Amino acid sequence: MIFVSDRPYPPNSSSSSSSSSASSSSSSSSSQPTNILVALMQNPILVSASNSFKLQDSGFAMPQNTKFVYVFQREYATVDPALVHFVGTDEATTCVCLVIRNRKTGMISVAHMDSPKVVDLGLTQMLSLLIHHHSENADFDVHLVGGFEDVSPNHANNRSTNSKWCAKPDGYSFPLCAKIVETLQNRQENFHIQTLFVLGHNTERDSQGNACPIVRGLLVETSTGSVMPASFDITSRCPDEIVRRLRVSAAHEDPNWKGKLLDTYDTPTDRFIIAPCCWTVRLVRIVSSLQNLSDTDILLMCSTSPFAEGPDFVENERRLWDYLIKHPEWGETFPMSKPRVFERTAEGGWKQADYDHHREDGSRLVNNRNPVVGSSEQRSPEVL
Repeated sequence: MIFVSDRPYPPNSSSSSSSSSASSSSSSSSSQPTNILVALMQNPILVSASNSFKLQDSGFAMPQNTKFVYVFQREYATVDPALVHFVGTDEATTCVCLVIRNRKTGMISVAHMDSPKVVDLGLTQMLSLLIHHHSENADFDVHLVGGFEDVSPNHANNRSTNSKWCAKPDGYSFPLCAKIVETLQNRQENFHIQTLFVLGHNTERDSQGNACPIVRGLLVETSTGSVMPASFDITSRCPDEIVRRLRVSAAHEDPNWKGKLLDTYDTPTDRFIIAPCCWTVRLVRIVSSLQNLSDTDILLMCSTSPFAEGPDFVENERRLWDYLIKHPEWGETFPMSKPRVFERTAEGGWKQADYDHHREDGSRLVNNRNPVVGSSEQRSPEVL
């Protein structure tokens, strides 16, 4: 259930509420997640927290030899403060960056959620290493950042009647935020909302009147649990940036990943283990044709928020397509269908390692996942 300032929310809720009372209100609960989200957005404590968050400097420079974990779209990573100094994600427009921290152990899980469909199982994945046995009533600090008020179809039509872009009637951000709030409220753990910098709090207008996010990412200092606005460059979005971006699109066609977040980071060994994915000749042909489009058309066809994307969105798409064109055979990227493994360097960065390396506890890294089959037909927020 949800807490604000250490009190159950909504105020009339109780940790002792029975399942019968919950079921008795189920008939009128269709609007409950929306009502709770709206109320949370107006809560004075959370409004004050949003104002403070917005004023923080996003230009924080991490010290040298820092151990950092970066999370791409639809990924999550659970980190141990004893092994990792910072964890973060960015490039969020209609996506939501979610942070959950165990108050007792300090363990932190960060996810970059891009669809309501991954929230239920995604939260279970995030909590799997945060909850100890017999600790169902554990307390967690929660931060939500991203998910601006994307433009309604009416506004979009008024601005560009010939646009190739079609927005969802209810937008992308609001349903995702509502689903996260609903799932947190319905779970038995205690979730203490510390930051709710989403939707209206995270929206501004550009010179053309387009709605844009104020903050697109966050950074968590693991030793304190403090969360700050952040943006990263290509040198920080690592390791294996292109391949991990590819897996986001490829995972849509793999039933093993249906409704799940991608777990590329291995918590106990502080390594990235990137499961193999495969792509088809058809996909390579499609991206070859997409490369001929103008930057404007790429934005309109490949983004859920074409008027709000960052300056490197099109460049990132083109680099991704270039990789597919230059490597049409997925086996070149994943020889013998083995995962790509990256381990820490002495300086805190990453280097590629052999898949057959052992864990620190002596056990071998085992690949129990099938290759993910890729297709370009499934449009995912912010990624083709």
